[in-house]
This record gives sequence, C-alpha cells and structure tokens, in this order.
Amino acid sequence: MSNKNAKFTIRMDFEDNATVALLFGEHNQNLMQIEDALDVKLDSFGNSIKISGASAASKEARKVIETLYKTVRDAGAEEIDKSMVSDALRWESNSKATPKPQALESIDTWKKKIVAKTSGQNQYLDLLRRDEVVFGLGPAGTGKTYMAVARAVEALKKREVERIVLSRPAVEAGERLGFLPGDMKEKVDPYLRPLYDALYDMMPADKVDRMLTSGEIEIAPLAFMRGRTLSASYVIIDEAQNTTPVQMKMVLTRLGQDSRMVITGDLSQVDLPAGHPSGLADAVSILTDIKGVGIIHLSGKDVVRHPVVARILHAYEKGQTP
Repeated sequence: MSNKNAKFTIRMDFEDNATVALLFGEHNQNLMQIEDALDVKLDSFGNSIKISGASAASKEARKVIETLYKTVRDAGAEEIDKSMVSDALRWESNSKATPKPQALESIDTWKKKIVAKTSGQNQYLDLLRRDEVVFGLGPAGTGKTYMAVARAVEALKKREVERIVLSRPAVEAGERLGFLPGDMKEKVDPYLRPLYDALYDMMPADKVDRMLTSGEIEIAPLAFMRGRTLSASYVIIDEAQNTTPVQMKMVLTRLGQDSRMVITGDLSQVDLPAGHPSGLADAVSILTDIKGVGIIHLSGKDVVRHPVVARILHAYEKGQTP
C-alpha cells in the first residue's frame, strides 16, 4: 500500500514558451502561491517544473498546474492573476468530492468572459441556459446574483431578449419608500447597488447608462412589478428570501412570452419580521419537479470570495443546531 505522505518528485515539461511564462508569473509568484497552499516545493528551470513534497500534495499540485496551463493556452489569456490560481486550487480541492466536469460552462459579456469557478456554479449556468425559471439559492459569495446578471447581459447582447429587468425587495424600508429623502431613484438606489455593480463589471459604463435611459435595462424595487406583464425580458429577482408568499406569486406570474426569470436568495438571511414566512422558501417547496423550473442549492464550497469566507461559512454551518 502506498503512503500518500511519502516524499517524492514529479517533473513537468511544457512546449509553449509564452504560456509557461504566464504560468510561472512574475518572479514565480504563481508558483509560490501554489507552494503556500499545498505545502510543496516548486522549482522552475527552462520550460520545466519540478514538484517536491508529500505524494498526495505533489499530485494535487500537478493537477492545479495542468489546469492553469490548459486554461491559459485554450483561452488565449494574457496573464494569470492571483484569483485564477485560487480558482484552480479550489477546483482541485472540490473535485475530491465532486469530479470536475470535462467542459466548463461560460458566459460572454461585453467586457469579459465569465467561466464557472466551482462545480455548483457549473450546474447553475447549465440551468440558466436550460430552464425558463431558475431558483439560485446559497450564501453570499457563491456568485448566484453575479452569474444571473451575466447570463442576462449575454442574452441581451445576443438579442435573445429585448431588455433586462432587475429587481429586489427594499425590505429594510418595508417597501414604503415615501418617507425616504430624494427622488425615486435616490430612494431605491441603495437597495439596488449590487445589481448596478454587476452590470458595470460586465458592460462599458456608457452602454449601461444608455440602456438605463432607454429602458433596455430597468432596475426597480419589487413593488413596481405589480400589474405588469414582462415579455421578451430577462428578469432577475434578487434577495428573494425577503419576499412574502403573496409577493413571490405576483412576481412569478409577471413572466410573459419569450422571457426568462431567475430568482436568487439566501434562506439563512431572511430579514422579514418574525412570523412572516419567506416567499422564496414557499416557492421552492411548491415548484420542485415542475417542468421548466430549475432549482439549485449552492453551498460554502461554491464561495468564490476570499478563501477565509468559505471557512467562516463552513464554521457557521457546523455550529448551527437543528
């Protein structure tokens, strides 16, 4: 029987000089990041890397390096940044429980190509392409809103839809916005800021501003959805855990012809008054196994923010009592 902690060496040789330079990083910074994460030693010489360390860690380092090399070569990337190395490390770590798929789902926006960073995100993107209504549930940092906005932007870019409608409940204001200072835009913008941030990350600022003015992109509080029929639209309802069952039914029945809807939320972060059930939880329980409705539960393994965020979430999950 082999000992996974036995020390041994792996040598990797590469053909593409330009890709190897990106793989190593300036002053071998990418290799040092892998060394720190996996407790191995990486020595580079020419177009080769020598990996030294425990058997299991060395094999994991080889897979991470192979993933990075293939990603850069196939995508024609011009650099490897710290986040890309972190993504490769995360994929390999998570693949022990869930094998990495052969093909990763991706989204093309005006400013960037967005690729699934976890197995959960890959399944989520598959649902976004397949189903007319998708529920994306999970903690902060899993990309549930960001990926939904990206898919909406791609659909608008390809003219699959005529407009994007983004909404979330202004629950902190009880949906009673009249007492807040300023005009309507100033009243609701603080609640909708994360949606603006995602748009500006995927589209040139002047295009976002133009489309907001023309109505091709609409961002509004949930209360504004009542009585409408949203046709040829990509509709995203964010923070949906803070909807009531009545509000959720109202939103779901707004969907018109040639439209798609994504409802995102975190059922562990419900801000509704005590005793008020969440419309998101209600809808997920009612709509399971309905044709055309996809439901995915993302977890701490899908968190793509700072690695410590995933560890914090995991600690909270372990500490929760039934």
